[in-house]
Amino acid sequence: MIQIDGSLGEGGGQVLRSSLTLSLLTKYDFQITNIRSRRSNPGLRAQHLKAVEAAASVGRAGVQGAELGSTALSFHPEAIHPGRYSLEISTAGAASLVLQTIFLPLALAGAGSTITITGGTHVNWSPSYHYLELQWLPFMRRIGFNADLKLQLAGFYPEGGGHMTAAIPPNSAISPLHITERGRLRQIRGISAIANLPRHIAERQREQVIRRLGDRFYLNDIRLVELPARFKGTMLLLLAEFEKSQACYFSLGEIGKPAERVADDAVDQMEEFLSTDGAIDQYLADQLLLPLALARGQSELRTSKITQHLLTNAEVIRQFLPVTINIAGRLGEAGLVSIER
Repeated sequence: MIQIDGSLGEGGGQVLRSSLTLSLLTKYDFQITNIRSRRSNPGLRAQHLKAVEAAASVGRAGVQGAELGSTALSFHPEAIHPGRYSLEISTAGAASLVLQTIFLPLALAGAGSTITITGGTHVNWSPSYHYLELQWLPFMRRIGFNADLKLQLAGFYPEGGGHMTAAIPPNSAISPLHITERGRLRQIRGISAIANLPRHIAERQREQVIRRLGDRFYLNDIRLVELPARFKGTMLLLLAEFEKSQACYFSLGEIGKPAERVADDAVDQMEEFLSTDGAIDQYLADQLLLPLALARGQSELRTSKITQHLLTNAEVIRQFLPVTINIAGRLGEAGLVSIER
């Protein structure tokens, strides 16, 4: 049994989720203690518990400690079972993080699967649905995962209520990935989205992007979108497309947050990225680390920022897989990630 200290590195939920994914893939039992010990509300929250339940269902696993607030858990997988899964997060917990927990095991299970998840599709501290669709999935397809995503209802914090599906065909091989240069910037496009709010909010978000970026960069199709949803919400997403790569950032609205500030948050992140020589954004580097650790051969990624999240994820992966992960650079600065198996 592999022993995992949940206070490792940044000490958040990613330690647990990566351990669940890797346990399913390797069939190694693991025990984790100090779950989310570095958070203000330590232990399993609803979305973490749902990730555990989803992983246990997919892997027919035995689990001890799977309850709200638990700070220790043991997980004993058997075999992965592809099929149809319907998962409901009762809060605005991140549907994307639950999906990513079981995506790789199901994709490598030898038969197709369909996952339906209700919960938060656009919430802080996690990839939004549109980030998955426009940034994560295109790169996953490049390395061999030809999944499809659909959004039926958007779910924002705090109510949630979103609804998304993922169709995951079987994957036969994972290709290494080399992205160390981004090349020339071709365009910046994006989405200014609202749900159950006046259209002028989306227009103001877009206008702020144009004010701040329009005289320096080629902006193409900052699209106004009204998202189907049960509750209110707003989002501004920017996608910078380069000759060899792309980067994606988004910001979410909240009560009392002006539309202009929603746009500013996304623009600030994009400008910070553009000031580096990174080929991909820091979030994608973290999300590609585990799938590329399964590929035969060497992968190299030039990330715009080395984060504690990335370093922590690498340490968890090393405990399950015979893989060499080197991260060259300083914390908070651009760096080169090398993965070889």
